[in-house]
Amino acid sequence: MTAADRTQSEAESMHLDEEQGAYRDALAERLAGFLEEQSAAMARVSHDVAPLMDAITGLVTGGKRLRALLCYWGWRGAGGRELGAEAVQAGAALELFQAAALIHDDIIDRSDIRRGGPSVHRRFGTLHRERGWALDEERFGTAAAILTGDLCLSFSEEAFTAIGPTAAAGTAARRIFNTMRAEVMAGQYLDILEEVAGPSRARGEAVEAAANVIRYKSAKYSTEHPLGIGGALAGADDALLAAYSRFSLPLGEAFQLRDDVLGVFGDPQTTGKPAGDDLREGKRTVLVAFALERATPEGSGLLERSLGRQDLGDDDVERLRDIIGTSGALAATEDLIEGLSKRAFDALDALHLPDDIRAALRSLGLSAVQRAA
Repeated sequence: MTAADRTQSEAESMHLDEEQGAYRDALAERLAGFLEEQSAAMARVSHDVAPLMDAITGLVTGGKRLRALLCYWGWRGAGGRELGAEAVQAGAALELFQAAALIHDDIIDRSDIRRGGPSVHRRFGTLHRERGWALDEERFGTAAAILTGDLCLSFSEEAFTAIGPTAAAGTAARRIFNTMRAEVMAGQYLDILEEVAGPSRARGEAVEAAANVIRYKSAKYSTEHPLGIGGALAGADDALLAAYSRFSLPLGEAFQLRDDVLGVFGDPQTTGKPAGDDLREGKRTVLVAFALERATPEGSGLLERSLGRQDLGDDDVERLRDIIGTSGALAATEDLIEGLSKRAFDALDALHLPDDIRAALRSLGLSAVQRAA
C-alpha cells in the first residue's frame, strides 16, 4: 500500500467513525425524545407509573447498539441516505424491542444482575421493600417487570409504525419486523423447554437442540433481522436481502456462542454478571451440550446434577468449568465460533457493497465475536 493509499484509507476510516458516531447521537436523541413523550403520557395516567418509565429509559441508554448499527449499515448498503430519519427511527424501535426482551429474559432466567446493576424485577422488589408495602415483594417485582416489558414492546411497535409508508403493512420491512418478534418468543420458549425436557432427551440431540435455540432466540434478532430491516427500508431487493442473511445469520450464531462462553468463563468485572451465572440458571447451551456429550460419565453426571442450582458457590463453578474445559467442550465451541465467523466474513467479502460500508460491517462483526463482555 502506497502512502497515498494509506492516507485515503485513514480518511475513509475517520469518516466512517464520524458517521457512525453521528448516527449513535441521532439515535440517542430520538430515543430520549420518544421516551420523554411517553413519560408525559404516562404521567397523565398517574405519577406512580414513573418507575416503569425509569426502568425502560435506563435500559435503552447507552449499550453497544449492535442491532441499531446493523440496521443503519444495512440501510446504507442498500442505498439509503446518510443519517436517514427512517434508519434512526428503526434503530429506536429495535433498541426498545431489545430492552423488552432483556426485561423478560431476566425474569425467565431469574437473573438478579443486568449490566452490572439490578435487573428490572429486582429493582421493583427493592422499591417494594423500601416503601414498606404490603404482600409479597418478589411477586410484585416480577409482575411489575412483566408489565414494564410489555409496555416496552408496545413502545417498540409504536416507534416502528412511526417510520411511515416504508414500514407499513405488506412491506418487506414490516414482514421482517413481525417475523423477528414472533421468532424471539418461540426461541425463548424452546430455551425454557430445553431446560426442563433436555435431561430426558438423548445426549446426542443436545447440541442440535441448543443450536436451534441460539438461532431463533438470539441470532436472527441480534444480527440477521436488523440488517435486513435496514436494507428493506432502503428498497433492497430479495437478492441483496438474501446476501445480507448469508453474512448476518452465521455472525449472529457466533455472537451468541461467544455470549455463552462468557456466561461460564467470563470475568464478572467485565461482563457485569456473576461468574458461572449461566450454570446457575440451568442454561443448556451448545457449550454445555458439548460437555455433557464429551465429559467422563462422572463429570457429565455432576454437570447434569448441577445445572440450575441457584446455590452453586465459586468452588462449584470452578469445578464445572474444569469439566467443561477438560472435556474439550470449550475448544469445540471456540472452533464453532471460528467456523461461523469465517462463513460470515467470506459472505461479507462476496457482498456487492461500497468498500466503506463493507468495512463498517466487518468492524461490527469483529466486535461481536471477539468481545469480552
